[in-house]
Amino acid sequence: MEYLIYVIFFHILSAVVWVGGMIAVRLAVHPVLQNIGDDHLRLARTLEVMGRLFTLVFPFIVILLATGLYLAFLFGFRGETKLSTIVHVKEAIWLLMALNYGAMVWLRRKAQEAYLKSDLATTKKLLAPIPKFMLPLNIFLGMVAIFFGLVLRGF
Repeated sequence: MEYLIYVIFFHILSAVVWVGGMIAVRLAVHPVLQNIGDDHLRLARTLEVMGRLFTLVFPFIVILLATGLYLAFLFGFRGETKLSTIVHVKEAIWLLMALNYGAMVWLRRKAQEAYLKSDLATTKKLLAPIPKFMLPLNIFLGMVAIFFGLVLRGF
């Protein structure tokens, strides 16, 4: 069980990178991008930032899933206990976040296609829900899941 600290470390690190990356992009990078007056340049930088974020967090999403399932199996969170319920809620939250992530990746890909055709109006329309609704939703859900992780560890 000496390796368990590493499993927990990578689990927490993955959550921090995923949620922290979204917070940084939404609260620090996105407002700065809005200061770029040229639509073409602003959309190009927005697509670039989002592409980099989505590429960065993908391996951490996989690690989070793998370590989370391993920890749930290892600690035997099954049955009708309070802790097993929290584990299942966390699993549901991360699943919703992963589905939302997939939708954001899809929207960004479609926006990139529109951008390459110089259809800036469609590009804006496709990108608009990401910072407005989708990132904030994942940030909120991620913080709730992190809180539940602390509850599971007895804090």
